[in-house]
Amino acid sequence: MASAGKPRRVLIIVENLPVPFDRRVWQEATTLRKAGYEVSVICPKMRGYTRSREVIDGIHIYRHPLPFEGAGALGYALEYSTALFWEFWLAWRVLFTRGFDAIHACNPPDNIFLIGGFFKLLGKRFLFDHHDINPELYEAKFGRRDLFYRLICAWERWTFRTADVSIATNESYRRIAIERGGMDPERVFVVRSGPNLERLKILPPTGALKKGRRFLVGYVGVMGRQEGIDHLLRAVHYIVHELKRHDVHFGLVGGGTELEAMKALAAELHVAEYVTFTGRVPDHEMLEMLNTADVCVNPDVANPMNDKSTMNKIMEYMALGKPIVQYDLTEGRFSAREASLYATPNDPVDLAHKIVDLLDDPERRARMGAFGRRRVEEELEWRYEAPKLLRAYDVLFGGAHTPLPETAHKETAG
Repeated sequence: MASAGKPRRVLIIVENLPVPFDRRVWQEATTLRKAGYEVSVICPKMRGYTRSREVIDGIHIYRHPLPFEGAGALGYALEYSTALFWEFWLAWRVLFTRGFDAIHACNPPDNIFLIGGFFKLLGKRFLFDHHDINPELYEAKFGRRDLFYRLICAWERWTFRTADVSIATNESYRRIAIERGGMDPERVFVVRSGPNLERLKILPPTGALKKGRRFLVGYVGVMGRQEGIDHLLRAVHYIVHELKRHDVHFGLVGGGTELEAMKALAAELHVAEYVTFTGRVPDHEMLEMLNTADVCVNPDVANPMNDKSTMNKIMEYMALGKPIVQYDLTEGRFSAREASLYATPNDPVDLAHKIVDLLDDPERRARMGAFGRRRVEEELEWRYEAPKLLRAYDVLFGGAHTPLPETAHKETAG
C-alpha cells in the first residue's frame, strides 16, 4: 500500500500490446492506482489505440509508434530495437514530468532490463512481470537454438539479476525465476491473470454468429505459430469431411502474424465456409462470439512453452461458463480442471472427437461450464490476485515479506 504521505510513483512498460487492451497490465495498473500509487504506462500504438498521450481512470498513458510487427528472427530484432528506443525516450519524459520511483517491466521481450538497470543507477527500483518464457517461445516459433536463442537466454538471466522483485503468472514460472533466474524465493510472487467478471459478462447468444448451423465452437487469442490454429483447422476438416458434421460453425477471434496464413489454410482444407475469422475486435464483439459458443477450444500445441504457461483464454472461457476442449498441458489442466476435456497432445483428430463428443452431450456441457464459472468466482477472479500484487509492491519498496491473508492465496502449486 502506498504511504499516507507522498504517493509512490510507478512506470509500467509493456511492449507487445497497448493498454487498456492488454487486460493483465490494465488490471495491474488500475489496482495500483486504487491503492494510492501514481501510475504511468508506456506501450505501443496499435489499431484502435493510436493516441500518443491519454489519461484513463487517472492512469497516464504514453504510446509510441511501432511501424511493424516482427515475424522472423530479424523482424523481431527490428521490432524490439524500435520499441526499446521509444521506451527509453519516453521513460525520460515521464521522469522529468510526472516522475517515477519504480519501473514495472512486462515481457515479452526480455530486454527492458536495459532500461530498468539504467534507472536503478539513479535510485529507482525494478520489478519484472514475467508474462512469457521467451527462450521456449522462440524455440516454439522457429524450432532452433541459434545465436538469437542464446541472446534471449542471456536477456532472461540479466532480467532476473536486475529485478528487485519478480511476479510470475503461475508456479511453473515462479520455479523458473528461482531455479533458472537465481532469484530469492522471498522476492518472487505468483500473481495469476485472473479474469474480471465486471468485464466478462454473460450475455444472451447472438444467433446470427452460428451462420445457420446448430452449434458454434469459439476461440479467442493470438493467431501465431505456437497457438495451434492449424491444428484446430485440421480438426475442423476432420469434423466436416470425415465425420460428415455440417451443423457446426467455428468463430475465431483474434489477430496476429499468422492470420492470413490461417485463412489460406482454411481454404486449402475446404473448410473456409465453416470458419469465421474476425481479426482483432472490440470487447463487445469478442463477448458476443464467446457467449454464443456452445463449446470453446484452446488448440495450443504441446511444447515446453505452452506446457508451463497459463493462457488467458482459458480463464475467459471459464468466466463465461463455457465448457472447454484443449490439449492436455500442465498449466492448462491446472487452470480448467473439470471445466475441460483434454485431447491427446498435438493430435487434431482426437481434438475433433472431443469437440464433437461435447457438442453432443448438453448435460455434460452445462455441468462443466458451471464448474468453470464457480472456480473463477471462488478462486481465480482478479480480486483474489490483487492482494498478491500489492504484497509484491510492499516488498519492492522495502517492506518485510509477511504471509498473505487467507483469501489472497487460496491456490497451491500449479
